[in-house]
Parts: sequence; C-alpha cells; structure tokens
Amino acid sequence: MASSSTVGKLSREEFRRQKDLDAARKAGTAPAALDEDGKPINPHIPQYISQVPWYLDTGAPTLKHQRRQDDGPETTSIDTWYNRGAKAGPAAKKYRKGACENCGAMTHKKQDCLERPRKKGAKFTNKDIQADELIQDVAMGYAAKRDRWNGYDVADHTQVYEEYAAIEAARQKKREEEIDNQTTTDLAAVRKVAKAGKKDVDPDFGSSDEEDDDEDKYADAADAVGQKLDAKTRITVRNLRIREDTAKYLVNLDPSSAYYDPKTRSMRDAPNQDIPAEDAKFAGDNFLRYSGDAPDVQQLQLFAWQAAARGNDVHLNANPTQGELLHTEFKKRKEELKDSSKVSILAKYGGEEYLETAPAELRQGQTENYVEYSRTGQVIKGRERVKVRSKYPEDVMVNNHTAVWGSWYDAGTSTWGYACCHSIIHVSYCSGKAGIDAAQASTAQALLASTAEPPEEETPKKVEQNYSKQRVGEGEVQLDKERLEDALRQERKRKKGDYDDERSGKKSKSGGGSHDVTEEELEAYRMTRRMTDDPMANYVDDEDV
Repeated sequence: MASSSTVGKLSREEFRRQKDLDAARKAGTAPAALDEDGKPINPHIPQYISQVPWYLDTGAPTLKHQRRQDDGPETTSIDTWYNRGAKAGPAAKKYRKGACENCGAMTHKKQDCLERPRKKGAKFTNKDIQADELIQDVAMGYAAKRDRWNGYDVADHTQVYEEYAAIEAARQKKREEEIDNQTTTDLAAVRKVAKAGKKDVDPDFGSSDEEDDDEDKYADAADAVGQKLDAKTRITVRNLRIREDTAKYLVNLDPSSAYYDPKTRSMRDAPNQDIPAEDAKFAGDNFLRYSGDAPDVQQLQLFAWQAAARGNDVHLNANPTQGELLHTEFKKRKEELKDSSKVSILAKYGGEEYLETAPAELRQGQTENYVEYSRTGQVIKGRERVKVRSKYPEDVMVNNHTAVWGSWYDAGTSTWGYACCHSIIHVSYCSGKAGIDAAQASTAQALLASTAEPPEEETPKKVEQNYSKQRVGEGEVQLDKERLEDALRQERKRKKGDYDDERSGKKSKSGGGSHDVTEEELEAYRMTRRMTDDPMANYVDDEDV
C-alpha cells in the first residue's frame, strides 16, 4: 500500500475499498496518491517503506519520513572556536553601574572575574578599568561537543620543543667548557669527565642523541652482552633481560605457525615443528611445562588438592615441606601396596609367565626417540626405529614361488597375484616364465589382437588321384594311414550333422570348383556306412554267455 497508516482500526468494508484502490493504482486505472508537497507517490513502493511510523504519523500519505530530516539550527565548523582574549572595543573611563566591581567590565560579575583580586576594586577607584570581553556564540554540533581536542592550538606545542632545545644546548655548552678547562691531554681523564657529565643528566629531560654522537668515548667502557661489570668490586651482575633474545612471535614469521597470544604473551606450541625440541631455541611453553621438574610440581599440587578434599590439613603454599614429605610417603606406600597385591594374586592364581611382555618398541612399533637419517638412508643421530612386523608369517615362499602373494597386481582384472608367474590363484603352483606368457596371451587385448588378424590359408596339398579307366576303389589301392584317420573323423562329424565343409565354402567364395573324392575318403565312407542288406546288422544277443 502506498498510503500511510490511518488513525484507528479500519472496518472490513473500508479495508476492502482500500485494497481495491491500491490495486487500481498499481494497474494505472486510478490516479496515484499525492503527498504533502503535491508530488505523486509510486503505488508500487512496498508498505514497509511507505508506511509512516506512529511517532511521525500525520494521517496523510507521505514519504517525508524516508527523506533526510533537517539538522536543526545551523552549526559552525568543527574548527571554529572562541577567540580567546578578544576585547569588544576600548575600555571605559568611569565605572558603570552593574559592571564587575573588581575590574570594571560589563560582561561578567565579581565572582566570575578572572583578574587578580584588587585591594580596592574599580568600583571605588575608577582606575584601570578593563574593556569588555567579546561574547561569541559558537554553535557546536554533535562531533564538536565531544571532540577532546576542540579549541587546542597546535602552535602551543612549539613551546615544548623550544624548552627542550634550550636545555640540551645549555648541557652541551657546559660539557665543552669542562673539557676545555682540563690542562692534561690524558684521554682517560677526558673520558672520566664525559662520564661524570653523563651521570649528571636529568632523567626527566635526558636524551639519547648525545650518546650516539660520542660513541667513541665509551667504546672501551662497554660491558659484555647481558652483563654489568663493576671494576671496583669485580662482581658480574646479570641483567633482567638480554637484548639479543628473540621474541617468541619472531621465531617463525609464518602466519600458519604456532599461535601467539599477545595478552598473556604465551605461545604454547613450537613455532618450528621440523626442529627437535632439544635443539630448538624455543620449543613452546608446553615443552617447558612438561619437561624438567614441572610435571613433579603438578603432581604435588594435585596431591595437595586431593588430600585437602579428603579432610587432611595439607597446603602446598603454606607448608611446602610437609606437602613434599607426605607426597613421597604416599607414593612409597602406593608402590608397596601395588607390589603386595600383585604378589598375592600371582601366588593364588599363577600366570606370572604371561606378564613378561616384549619391549614397547616391538609391541607398538613406535617410540619417542629422535632419529635423523642422511640422504642415503644412514642413521646420523639417534637409534634406528624397529620395523613394525605383522602377526602373520612374512617372506614365506610356498609351491616353488619366488615371490610372495600380493607382490603383483593385475590392473585389467583388479586382482592380486604372484609376481614370479602372474598367477592370481592363491597357493597355486608356480609355472615361472611360461605362466607369465600364458597370462599375457589370455588377456583381452591379446585375444582381440589375435582375432583381428585372419589366419593364413594353407595351400592344400595336391593329392594324387587315380585317373586310370579303372573305377575308384577297385584294384590294388595304397592308402595313407594319416589321411584315412582324418577322413574317418570328418565322415563321423558329417553323419552327426555338426560338420560344415569349410573347404567347399572357401572354394565357392573364391570362385567355385569341384572337389575330387580321394581314396581315403571313399574308404572312410565304406567303413562307416550302414549295411542295410546285412542280415546280422540288427542282431542283438540278449542271452548271457
């Protein structure tokens, strides 16, 4: 709706008419609503934008609440400030009624006067009457009222520079005069005077510039790093902090390294994970917390807390000696009780031989010992880690195999096998090189390659035929035994119906031609044909002999 919220609750009929009017305005059949300035209001503006808040509702449609409101009275610039010390013209010659009784100005009263209180005020003496102050009306805005530096004159800060420069010039001049007054040319005496002048420097106004200019004067008196040597007492005093110490957050500048907490100044993890904790300059706060006597102190504190919870009067900070003695006695009794219970259980049930376990290096296959290797794999530092072994037998060759099961993987069939013979059958007998050749020949690629190349046709041997006038099968015929056996096999296949004469098919494809029946084929036909006129062909003897 493009109209503002109306006062009161609309009835059902009024709400329906309002909805119809809004729909007509959106369709363009009804004129748009006008605001206070006579400007049309877009009917497609959402209701949450066009609706006026309850504290600005005037009962008429408007979009004034969406526009920028007036800032109120005009304010001056943030840089504008009172003109300090400005006077509003020449001073009066006589005291005026209502003026300040102390200085005679009309702009303030006696209790607000900033002049020095006079013994007799201007009201009674009519002398030295001050001019009226210039009253300025500076309308400050929100930011100007809350600006802590509003009205500050930056030119006032030059006085601080001038003061320090004057002090430094006077100190330098005094030092030069003292050095010039020395009658000796001994360098040690000059250094002594310069050192004495350095000690007389006021700490509040001291500067380090003169120390940089006279570095050569104090080079011989420089102490060792982190130490302060007193030549008279010969006592070396350790300073609180060495300047050459590297801060924790500067050890490793990688943002993804250990986290540094600036509030507590702690870095729990090691900044350089690739460097052993024993060799690193800083290995993290956790390394210091869990190394040395720190774990013992934690155990002692835990024992004190537990003892106090049970009602015992033990406090580690109030009486640390008592806590240490009680903790030592507690650990001793605990070990004795543990040993006695172990001995009693073993004496009753037995099984001591099962408690003898292998070393932790063999059981877990890992250790906390640091080992460093060279590029060739040789151990440079530390002891070499024991290799992890399986509970199953390893490196056991069976059935003439020279490789273990799983040493070869067939990517084509996604199976494991032996690398010596490429056999994928577990616990099979090794066939060696022949098995590898057979496996390669039986692959799908090898089979496809063999079928793609047609086999070479063998030229049939010319069979000597009987071209005499004598009929085939008559007379003395010499038969070849191998050809006869081949002919018998072919004849049996033909009678079974599974034989396809490939030779005749090939000849018909190649252009036709007749096949000459050989003596061997004729003899095979005679030997396999059934003699229908033989009276004994169907005889079956059922009697037992």
